[in-house]
Amino acid sequence: MYRIAMMVLRLFLKAPYYLFRIWMCGRNDKISFEEAYAYIKKVTIAANKAGRVKIESYGLENIPEKNGFVFFPNHQGLYDVLAFLESCPVPFAFVIKKEASKIILLKQVTDALGSLSIDREDIRQSMKVIAKMTEEVKGGKNFLIFAEGTRSKAGNKLLDFKGGSFKSAVKAQCPIVPCALIDAFKPFDEKSVKPVAVKIIYLPPIYYEEYRNMKTVEIAAEVKNRIEKAITFHQKFSDQKTSIIEE
Repeated sequence: MYRIAMMVLRLFLKAPYYLFRIWMCGRNDKISFEEAYAYIKKVTIAANKAGRVKIESYGLENIPEKNGFVFFPNHQGLYDVLAFLESCPVPFAFVIKKEASKIILLKQVTDALGSLSIDREDIRQSMKVIAKMTEEVKGGKNFLIFAEGTRSKAGNKLLDFKGGSFKSAVKAQCPIVPCALIDAFKPFDEKSVKPVAVKIIYLPPIYYEEYRNMKTVEIAAEVKNRIEKAITFHQKFSDQKTSIIEE
């Protein structure tokens, strides 16, 4: 959490104002979803700069032009959503576990974007969240959900993706956008404030016509496989590039 402390210290004079404005975004009905997202994105960029975190984005052209889709990234830690908030050019809400939704700033951002908190220990509540997300996606709102359910504690290695996380996409018959996060665990989990780069790879979307006859567990396995391949390829490419530079 050293980097969080550095972000707060470097933005000490502005932090209360930022927090208040984000809080207002969740309380003032006159502030649109798009306006709230734009402001939160601005604050995120400032926080990342203060925390010496660089976001490298790849495949932005793969994001569907028409709204009403779901991002499915791998999950590495609390920092993940911040990486997307700086990187993603289109507004989105997210599904966050109940415990994390109570953390200061995350709570205000969750409210401002109309995001949803889920209690994975409560099946009935989880089903209601999935149903709510389905209706909002049908209405043209974009969402992000972590199909692993909990963060991987093994760096860039993935946990199994849970089929239930894909029920909202199936019911909404919307595009599924697999996303590969690389090194997103480093900003908040490592005890360091050295400059760090987090990579996001937006993979080609999977449209309903492609997955309509698949079971949710099969969709989950396919999305996980695509993300793993993207991470492996990118890491090999980066290693080769580093070797050439060193030679």
